[in-house]
This record gives sequence, structure tokens and C-alpha cells, in this order.
Amino acid sequence: MRAALLQIAVRPQEPPAARRERAAALVREQRGADLVVLPELWPVGAFAFDSFAEHAEPLDGPTATAMSAAALDAGVWLHAGSIVERGPDGALYNTSLLFAPDGRLHRTYRKIHRFGFDRGEAALMARGDETVTATLAGPDLTIGLATCYDLRFPEQFRLLVDAGAQFLVIPAGWPARRRAHWSLLARARAVESQAYVLACGTAGTHAGVEQAGHSVVVDPWGEVVAEAGPGEETLLVDLDPALVAKTRDEFPVLRDRVLGLPRPR
Repeated sequence: MRAALLQIAVRPQEPPAARRERAAALVREQRGADLVVLPELWPVGAFAFDSFAEHAEPLDGPTATAMSAAALDAGVWLHAGSIVERGPDGALYNTSLLFAPDGRLHRTYRKIHRFGFDRGEAALMARGDETVTATLAGPDLTIGLATCYDLRFPEQFRLLVDAGAQFLVIPAGWPARRRAHWSLLARARAVESQAYVLACGTAGTHAGVEQAGHSVVVDPWGEVVAEAGPGEETLLVDLDPALVAKTRDEFPVLRDRVLGLPRPR
């Protein structure tokens, strides 16, 4: 399976409409890939809290329309990162969009763990309440969806693995000052899940917050397959889905989990 992670820069001087056009062009350049991944909240910037309400859009809004067309033109599965969704209830959500190669919106995921400690995203956005997996035809594999701050909560990934996930796809807008955590946690989630991790971040600066970049692909043994630098970059990797089953068969740690742990004494 060939995957492309599009680590695009979010620049304050670039209007969201222009960034959508640029992202769509980058997606179209990935014809021949199986899965293309964009970062979290790239249309507006993950830390541009003051712009969330202004740029919120429904699931059939301008970003979804542009990404649907790009997925269809490239013939790829497209995880289009996430948008600020204005839901039918009027609330804002950090919502990931997964498009099939025919341009159809195949699955959505509303971010469960919102960052900010009662400020920023945590105060402005409603929480998702459902873990999400999706089965991709063609590559014939199941991916688990998570977003940025979710990476710090291993219990979410346990649920995704129990639902059949072989690949964990994590768009992010991760700050540069905590880049070491980004790399460490991506590897930890891969090792404990015995799954591939595809973690796609942004470059540039969002509302004065420098982004980590360093999108990374980690294999089920925790080995880094490929890693981007800090700037705008396309990370193109060829992966073997059979390695997930092989790893789980050869080192069957997942079967030794004790789900109902003894109470502390």
C-alpha cells in the first residue's frame, strides 16, 4: 500500500480558499497512491481559535466539496484532515473527513479529546462521542481515526484495535515546543497497538504557535519508516499491511491483555 502524508504549511497571509485550492492540487498529484492524508484543521489553523466560528462549515461545505473532487480526480482514499464543522445543532466540532476514491464522503470522526484545559478548542468545540474505524476497499484494510490530542489517550486506541484497526491515522496541528512528545507518543501507540501509525502534522505557524511538522510513519514494531522535517513536505511511503498480522502472530502480546484488571489494594 502506498500512502502520502501532505504536511502543508498554514500561513496567516494565505486565505482559506487559496489553501483549499493548493491542498486539492497536492492531492491530485498523488495519483497512484492508495491513501492520502492531510493534517488537522488545515483550512483555518489548529490554534486560530478566534477564526473558528467565522470559518466553520457543514459537512457539504467548501472544504468537503474541494476534497471530494480531488479524491475523485486522483482516484485515492483521502483522509482530508479535519475541519471546523458547524453541526446541525449549531455546535462546533473538530471533524475529520474520509473520502472514497469515487469522491463519496465515506466516514467522519468528531474529535473526542479537545485540547486547551478549559480554553481554546476545549471551550469552543463540542466533544465527539464515538470512536470510528473505516474499511478501505482496494487496499483491503481497516483504519482507525484519531486526531492530534487524542494521541495522548491510549484507551482510545485500544478500542480502535479491538474494532479491527490495522492502521491508525492521526492528523494533527502539534506545537513545535512539544515535538518530542509527538514522536514518542506516535511510536508508543504503534508498539502497544501492533499497528501502523500514520501521523500527519502541519508546518508553519498558527496564531503565533509554531508547528512541529515532522509527520511520521511508524510500523507495528515501533520502527520509524519515514519522517518529514519541519517545513512543508510530502511524505510518500510504501507499506505492507501483512506486517500487522505477522507482528501480532509472532509476538502475540494483545492476547495477554487483562481487560478487567484487579482493583488496587
